Amino acid sequence: VILTFDDTGDGIPAAARRQLFTPFFTTKPGGTGIGLAISRRVVEAHGGSIQCESTEGHGTTFRIALPVQQAVVDEFSSID
Repeated sequence: VILTFDDTGDGIPAAARRQLFTPFFTTKPGGTGIGLAISRRVVEAHGGSIQCESTEGHGTTFRIALPVQQAVVDEFSSID
C-alpha cells in the first residue's frame, strides 16, 4: 500500500531535506522536530518506508509504502 501526501507550498530546501527525519531537527520557531522522526520509526516498525520529494517553490510530496499482509487481504475480501 502506498500513501501519498502532496502540498503546493514553498517546498523544502535541499539542505533541510537531508535532515528531515533527524530527531529534534526543525526549521520552525517553536517546533520540536520530532514529528517526522517518529513517523519514520512507526512506518519502519511496520516494515515500510517513507520518502520525501520536494522542489523549492513547487511543493512537497511524502510517500509512505507499507507491506500488505495476507491476513488483512483475507479479512477485507470477506466483507460483504
